[in-house]
Amino acid sequence: MNREHGSRRIMDGVNAAHDGMVPAPRKRFRKPNKKAMDIEEIMSGVIKGSRLHLGKAITLLESSNPSDKEDGQALLNRLLPHTGKCLRIGITGVPGAGKSTFIETFGEMLTGLGLRVAVLAIDPSSSLSGGSILGDKTRMEKLAKNPRAFIRPSPTAGTLGGVHKKTRETMLLCEAAGYDVILVETVGVGQSETLVRGMVDLFMLLVLTGAGDELQGMKKGILELADAIIVHKADSGNLPLAEKTVREYKGIVHFLQPATENWKTRALAVSSVEQTGIREVWEMAKEFEETGKANGVFNSRRQSQTRDWFRSMITDELHSRFFGDPQKRQLVKKLEQDILDGQLTVAQAISHLFE
Repeated sequence: MNREHGSRRIMDGVNAAHDGMVPAPRKRFRKPNKKAMDIEEIMSGVIKGSRLHLGKAITLLESSNPSDKEDGQALLNRLLPHTGKCLRIGITGVPGAGKSTFIETFGEMLTGLGLRVAVLAIDPSSSLSGGSILGDKTRMEKLAKNPRAFIRPSPTAGTLGGVHKKTRETMLLCEAAGYDVILVETVGVGQSETLVRGMVDLFMLLVLTGAGDELQGMKKGILELADAIIVHKADSGNLPLAEKTVREYKGIVHFLQPATENWKTRALAVSSVEQTGIREVWEMAKEFEETGKANGVFNSRRQSQTRDWFRSMITDELHSRFFGDPQKRQLVKKLEQDILDGQLTVAQAISHLFE
């Protein structure tokens, strides 16, 4: 009986095919979109404070794949309501000032207070495949193993322009992940200080004892960016000279334009080895935040920084699209040669280029 029933079903199907009719398709279970599930998983993990998912989110944003970039921006957009609640501190210093040692000691102290700390190191000489990742974690080995800390190089792909986008977006992801303090270390010198100053709340400059000698090789502009000057390596045997240096810097900044409105730049003596002055740095940072929020400077600066970021991204996008056009690139080469041959002035070449 069953065999007869089965044969009839087969023949019905064959007859339907011969008659030009198609049997009704079976309903199939549609699997959820794996990519959408991955994004949801990453977002959920970031909000829960998972360092693994935070790393995945940053990698997604840094990807050059158009699809990944689109997903990364969608992810960041959904995480925006969870951002803006941390203190962003930029740290720079003269060569040999011991930035990494200070950051590790400072970070360990903060995590000991129950805070979560993210460290982003900017090195314009490093690329995505460079040695900066291992370098940062080797220099801050103890902090790298701390479950309340997250260390990540901020790759600029060889150009400081990358700082505008990648570092700022990484900061937002770290905020969404619940980090209380973000430390942005400038490894390079020069333009990187100005860029970092434009994305943090508090900017600290690490120097060594002997202000007079250092100032000979230090640009006045870097001092004008600093909200705090940390006279580092003020160990017990070096303390008298460190305190003298602090007094010298206090006298110097008195004649400079304040880096932040309604805030007098501080100078502090600190020893990371002996862990003296570290707590005072944090108390100064909290005072800076409280004062800035009370007088409106803190939020005003953040809004101004976001506006500047938006405008710098417009410039970057225009540059990218312009030179991404093969015809434009070819025309640029021709006009360059015309300028070198004396056939056109630079202004005339620009006019031709944008006609």
